[in-house]
Amino acid sequence: MNTGDLLIWGGAAVTLAGVIGLFACVVYALKVRRAGLEDAAMRKALQRGVVWNMAALFVSVLGLMAVIMGITLG
Repeated sequence: MNTGDLLIWGGAAVTLAGVIGLFACVVYALKVRRAGLEDAAMRKALQRGVVWNMAALFVSVLGLMAVIMGITLG
């Protein structure tokens, strides 16, 4: 197994972890909406969800970049 293959499979795993994180953010946001919190508490909870959402998106992007690098080095 060469470096390109390792980057492709490792990047795919990292991307999958990021996508799972994105789905977890959706589940979190739905729980917060169903909790019936007051406006200020809901804003604070959803802002926390936005931070996690951006982190998961960043992880997905890093994984996709690794996949592209692996294909390029192929």
